[in-house]
Amino acid sequence: MKIVLGSDKSGFPLKEAIKKYLTEKGHDIVDVGTQDMEHGMPYFKVAPLAAELVASKECEKGILICGTGMGMAIVANKFPGIYASVVESVYGAKMCRAINNANILTMGGWIIAENMGIEMVNAFLETEFTQDLEEWRKDFLKNAYKEVGQIEDNIFNK
Repeated sequence: MKIVLGSDKSGFPLKEAIKKYLTEKGHDIVDVGTQDMEHGMPYFKVAPLAAELVASKECEKGILICGTGMGMAIVANKFPGIYASVVESVYGAKMCRAINNANILTMGGWIIAENMGIEMVNAFLETEFTQDLEEWRKDFLKNAYKEVGQIEDNIFNK
């Protein structure tokens, strides 16, 4: 899978651990943002780089890491077609995919330990939209996703 991975300085150590893990698993990684602790890029410059790659479908998924994950999510969600979720647990990483069809996972480098971050990434990447849900809930969520898409179209096509 082709995945865009980015961080600011606060998320750099966690990003590097996840990058190493995903590369060893055979994923194609596009690394945007901070490349070393001496030259940090701010979250508001990193998130657009990743969001554009996911929105254009050049990358299938994105993972963004800043201090809390919140700044990255706020900026990434400004782009059409982007559904970035701030997550702090493995369960949250699974459910942001199963329920919300998120295409970008954001995490906090100040909050998430490396092992937990890797588990969260696995849950995010291995879960499909509506996976393991009851049929009635799958139907509801698929319709909800269409409704959210219409809201997005109305906002971005003004």
